[in-house]
Amino acid sequence: MFQVVTGLGETGSALTRAGVDKIAFTGSGPTARKVMAVCAESLTPLVAECGGKDAMIVAADADIDKAVDFAAFGAFGNAGQTCAGVERIYVVESVYQEFLDKLTAIVKRAKPGGSDESTYGPMTLPRQIDIVRSHIEDALASGGTAVVGGAESVGERIIEPVILTDVPETSRAVCEETFGPTVVVNKVRDLDEAVDRANGTSYGLGASIFIGNKAKGRELAERLRNGMVSVNSVLGFAGIPSLPFGGIGESGFGRIHGADGSGSSAGPSR
Repeated sequence: MFQVVTGLGETGSALTRAGVDKIAFTGSGPTARKVMAVCAESLTPLVAECGGKDAMIVAADADIDKAVDFAAFGAFGNAGQTCAGVERIYVVESVYQEFLDKLTAIVKRAKPGGSDESTYGPMTLPRQIDIVRSHIEDALASGGTAVVGGAESVGERIIEPVILTDVPETSRAVCEETFGPTVVVNKVRDLDEAVDRANGTSYGLGASIFIGNKAKGRELAERLRNGMVSVNSVLGFAGIPSLPFGGIGESGFGRIHGADGSGSSAGPSR
């Protein structure tokens, strides 16, 4: 039996104290800490998926057209409201301009709105709109450049696509989850710098690497501080039920899917 109960914090608190065998939480880190505290009262097992700031790395030998297509999908699908979507892109300098030009051309064709013909729809949570706006403004104030859109792209419900470049790694647009139709595209000297920057936030949900040498891609994936990494794909791990899904650090702990997520330490869930 599957039941849906809608509500805010009070409803969630009641569910957590209802004697269930296991809680699977998706949301922000601060809220996860509150849920975890309530679960501790009864030692109820908890799986927490707390969002991400997922990075994409593009190597010099990558299929640039493929990387651009996946970047546009990962960054702007669902109006950027995907926990494991693409929020940061680090491109090796020899192919940086080609990648940026092609991504810009694709994104400029996007038509957000509420019709069947729209590329993506409105924001789900009104309060998230202010967060997206503040991240764009902080990126620009910190010395970043908007090559598509800008602060004026943020409307009451619809946010036009925004591509930001040369954004300092200390900016909120790089360090905090934006969860909107924006993406930061920064140039790096080499793949080592890309990995260092990708590992530079407190989040660790997913990541993606686009590279011609698949063996090198696997090596880089093992160096990333993430729960999951796709090579030459975005969100590939989410589409395969046999693979575990979950993060580390501020992105939470525990896994759904796969052998790791198939059971509960307290027996069958109810």
